[in-house]
Amino acid sequence: MQKPALTPEQLAEQVNSLFSLPDIALRINELLNQKSTTNQDLEEIIQNDPALTTQLLRLVNSSYYGFPQEIDSLARAISIIGQKELRLLVMATKVVETFKGISEDLVDMNTFWYHSVTSAVIARLLARHYHQANAERFFIAGLLHSIGKLMFFTQYPEQSAHILSLKDQSTQSQIQAEINFFGFSYAEAGAALLEKWGLPQSIWAMIGSHLHPAQSEHSVEEACLLAIAADIANNIEPCAKTDLDFEEPELDFTQPAYQYMQLQADTASEVIQEAVFESFEILSIIRPEATQIY
Repeated sequence: MQKPALTPEQLAEQVNSLFSLPDIALRINELLNQKSTTNQDLEEIIQNDPALTTQLLRLVNSSYYGFPQEIDSLARAISIIGQKELRLLVMATKVVETFKGISEDLVDMNTFWYHSVTSAVIARLLARHYHQANAERFFIAGLLHSIGKLMFFTQYPEQSAHILSLKDQSTQSQIQAEINFFGFSYAEAGAALLEKWGLPQSIWAMIGSHLHPAQSEHSVEEACLLAIAADIANNIEPCAKTDLDFEEPELDFTQPAYQYMQLQADTASEVIQEAVFESFEILSIIRPEATQIY
């Protein structure tokens, strides 16, 4: 099979022409990148999308936030959670609508988003544990850290099928196969697309370097936290399809990211126990059909 001669940015351009974010997500993202944006500006846009408004209120009232009183209006929700957190919620609700028509032979999208949401929740919990600023960035990074895989699936399904066939060998074997064929990994591809979509550098840079966090040019610590979150999510078994009372995964604490962050087993255990239920609740809101089979 002939190798494609392209860069992550060129692949991002190809994918963006087919799978761009919904207009409302792009508009909100642009507004949130402007310092002069007010809560009223955001409310005026969001309230024109009743489905998004409903999803946002359900998310704000979920156990993920744990507010003691019900939040019953969009204006109050924005005021309480803040503009930065709003970006998290809009991306969480809209990005799952973007990639459609991917062959079920390549990926079960319900399982894909379950793992993505789990990575997101774990990343945010770890960010809070390590007192990272703007922890909502880690949720978005976790949610979108594997979006590069969807880019490969849509543009190169035959080669993607071959790469997926290596899953019984190791995750590293799959990543190396991506690099051998494309010249870059799914992490680099995803980072290029998210940069094109206008997400902050603090998010796409974290995603682009999480496979090799020690080489991050932005923040080794942030990349390590995302790497750990992704690893924990990948090790959770089963994939929540039959029983959420799963046995905790056996994590390899000798991996560089774990060593760098000096993550303790008891902390990881607490994070896993909290994340699994929060993840399922969030998944039921942003992709209801995914929870119907679990």
